[in-house]
Amino acid sequence: MNVLAPAKARLSIEVVHDLVCPWCYLGLRRLLRTLRRRPDLLFDIAWRPFLLNPDMPRTGMARADYVVRKFGGEERARRLYHSIGELGRAEGMVFAFERIRRTPSSVDAHRLVRWGTGFGLGTELVEALFAAHFAEGRDIGDVSVLLDIASGIGLDGTAARCFLYGDTDIEIVHAENLRAHRLGINGVPCFVIAGRHAIAGAQESEVIERLIDVAVVEAEEL
Repeated sequence: MNVLAPAKARLSIEVVHDLVCPWCYLGLRRLLRTLRRRPDLLFDIAWRPFLLNPDMPRTGMARADYVVRKFGGEERARRLYHSIGELGRAEGMVFAFERIRRTPSSVDAHRLVRWGTGFGLGTELVEALFAAHFAEGRDIGDVSVLLDIASGIGLDGTAARCFLYGDTDIEIVHAENLRAHRLGINGVPCFVIAGRHAIAGAQESEVIERLIDVAVVEAEEL
């Protein structure tokens, strides 16, 4: 190691997201691509829960019923999903909306991310949960599916089971959702960089990088 090399700047990035939001999945992919382009920086990512469907039953609901409630019908949903799918393909992603048979509550998935973050695997969990839901059509509101995903990225299955079958952090997930709304965040994804600069939507990588550069310059001036 070169002891004379300057220390890398470290930035905090809060990602306000919902794990059933396709735009959040797209935004995640673009964010991570941006961060890989910046080996000169260190990043601390905090995953903040947002509930697009706060009244969703914990058991979820049939996808067909959800589409009618959310979009008014299949045709409008199909047009929206086609647009998102095209953007995803440009990023090398798969959106297989036709595989989704049930729209889940995301509360337990958010709880699992909080728990997994304590073992340094929060980002890996978020990526795996998004892929499971949007590419594989799996029900990420089902505890058995969550346990399979947790084990798949190296978390202890027995410990994960004990956690998920309890009620730890349920209130925190709902409190974080309310906090986001009180801060004026009404849509996701929303990226908050260095606690000062916020940008909403699945922004292009270049837009995210410009905001990172602004935050770095400000940090250097302090």
